[in-house]
Amino acid sequence: MMDYIKLKNMAFFGYHGDEPEEKTLGQRFYIDVVIGTDLSKVSRTDDLNDSVNYVEVFQIVKRAAEGGPYKLLEKLAGVINEDVMEKFPQVEEIVTTVHKPGSPIPGILDDVSVTIKKER
Repeated sequence: MMDYIKLKNMAFFGYHGDEPEEKTLGQRFYIDVVIGTDLSKVSRTDDLNDSVNYVEVFQIVKRAAEGGPYKLLEKLAGVINEDVMEKFPQVEEIVTTVHKPGSPIPGILDDVSVTIKKER
């Protein structure tokens, strides 16, 4: 059975992008993470050790988003997925979406986003 832990709309400032001004000026990124895992045990024990600690997940995302920098959103999402799965072997799947509202596209749009899914 698959249960889910979701962290939505986490905001970070980073220097990711392929354009020179993105690497110099930086911008805000919004990240959503959905973790698929079995939460049946923790729903009975009420013990954090039986779950995926979402405070630690947030710190992993923060480290990746504020680190790097990476040229592509795909790389940032992939690093987050790898790092979360490495830290928490009970994670069966993870879906990370990175939103970039300040993308240097000569047009009007809310944001550009990339979603990467990783399964064991």
